[in-house]
Amino acid sequence: MSTIDQQFVEYIVKSLVGHPGDVSVERQIDEKGVLLSLTVNPEDLGRVIGKRGVTAQSLRTLLRALGTKNDARYNLKIVNNDDQRENYTISSDNTSGEAVKNSTDEPVDNGYDYSKKTREELAELDDLDI
Repeated sequence: MSTIDQQFVEYIVKSLVGHPGDVSVERQIDEKGVLLSLTVNPEDLGRVIGKRGVTAQSLRTLLRALGTKNDARYNLKIVNNDDQRENYTISSDNTSGEAVKNSTDEPVDNGYDYSKKTREELAELDDLDI
């Protein structure tokens, strides 16, 4: 039996995605409040997250309004089950809307080396007399 918050998220997400039959919302209660884990078809993940996480953030805003009415704190976690390779999630702690790897076994490549190399190349170009 699903609760009003699960039905609310399912209704909104099913309206957005191309595979509404693959939408599922699991509900867990923890010390931080109510955690809703949203699983969608991998093809629809981009639609649910939106550009720069705008759609996901809007879902969280609507849940916050529902939480105000129900005196509850809701957290939304969007689970990526693509190819079962590695589990990535989009949680309310990550405000950028980017996928974050759950495993801590490998160092995270945040593009630091690439940006450092680019800055060095630009500095070399500044030294040229043209």
